[in-house]
Amino acid sequence: MAELVSKRAQVARIRRTAVRALGDYPVVEPRLSFITHGENTTFRVDSRDGRYLMRVHRPNRHGPGVNSTVAVGSELAWLAALQADTDLHVPTPIRTHSGQWTTVSDGLVCSLLGWQNGRMQSAHPRPVHFRRLGGVLARLHDHTSSWEPPAGFTRMRWDWETFFGNTMEYGGVSAAGCWDLLPKLVRTRFDDIARRMRKVMADLGSKPDAFGLIHADLHLENALFDGDAVRLIDFDDCGFGYWLYDLAVPLWEYLARDDYDTIRAALIDSYREHRELPDLSHLNDFIATRHVAFGLWFAGMAQVNPAFAADMDRTMGWLQRSLDRVL
Repeated sequence: MAELVSKRAQVARIRRTAVRALGDYPVVEPRLSFITHGENTTFRVDSRDGRYLMRVHRPNRHGPGVNSTVAVGSELAWLAALQADTDLHVPTPIRTHSGQWTTVSDGLVCSLLGWQNGRMQSAHPRPVHFRRLGGVLARLHDHTSSWEPPAGFTRMRWDWETFFGNTMEYGGVSAAGCWDLLPKLVRTRFDDIARRMRKVMADLGSKPDAFGLIHADLHLENALFDGDAVRLIDFDDCGFGYWLYDLAVPLWEYLARDDYDTIRAALIDSYREHRELPDLSHLNDFIATRHVAFGLWFAGMAQVNPAFAADMDRTMGWLQRSLDRVL
């Protein structure tokens, strides 16, 4: 119970931070509703002029020595470009009164986005959801392949060091520390994947046919389905990485489904209709890499979040069984 009270106290403190930050935005009579307290702390903001999403960003989210104001501002610059250049449905970044993408409140970087309507289909997805998502991913990649980021654009680089080294921090724990928190069997399997991916990523390199600006977290809880439209959310992990990783993320949780081959084909075939596919020979390797990224993140978050801690053993067991399928 002490941990739970502590979490409530953290959320209450960050809510006050969010309220102060909203004073820097052109929002009339805002009312905040708590959504989640994880990598970032988020609130729904209802006002007389619309609905928004307020994010209070965790420090050190983007790697050592990276200025969070610049990194979050770069994310929002990409969202603005996607809105200007395409008809993809992405959140609208809201500028402050002074024209900035972000503001700092109580030492924390805060940002405001327009609200996205739609339904999550992660619990019971059908092949049609993967088909729609595949087309959206292809168009997203098409944009980034031709877009020239502005000077100073700073985002994470999802390469071997970021996935398997000590670049990231999860729940306030260094990535190296998260490796030490893994059960022995899971750690052994993750080590095997790291060794294999060192060669795979080195062979792929950073050529445009394999590597570019990606969403990096487009699982089905970050895609809202609204009729025929797919509205993308949570670009918080966006950065420079492998096209194959963006294709692996929607698939990795569904390996045990009887219709996995069908949903995989739906995603791939739809992508192919809009854009030339990257070489798929390493798709399963990137699905395995997603297991590693999730496992390290979960282990770190379990150190600060009692809900994660209570689910640690079950989740690590599931990762082990899931990797047995993909490998």
